[in-house]
Amino acid sequence: MWKFKDSAEGATRAENLAKFKTMLEGCRNLVPGTLHLEAGLAEPGLASTFDIALVSDFVDQVALDAYQDHPDHQIVKDFAKRVVEARQCVDYVL
Repeated sequence: MWKFKDSAEGATRAENLAKFKTMLEGCRNLVPGTLHLEAGLAEPGLASTFDIALVSDFVDQVALDAYQDHPDHQIVKDFAKRVVEARQCVDYVL
């Protein structure tokens, strides 16, 4: 989950969120072994402490590592570093 700055990179929070969501969704088929990937924006009017969440499932650790290291994913991470105020992450194995 990420909480975005009010403005960054010459854009508003809403603009950066829309761009980030599109970027994340573009990572859906980057590597073999990606079972599921979805990005969801906090619903206006509902209590939320973060702005966007990513839920993704991978067949195994090898697939997750490949996703993490993929050059296209690195671009998303670099963008996040510039526009994000806070981040929380939980990785777990089923």
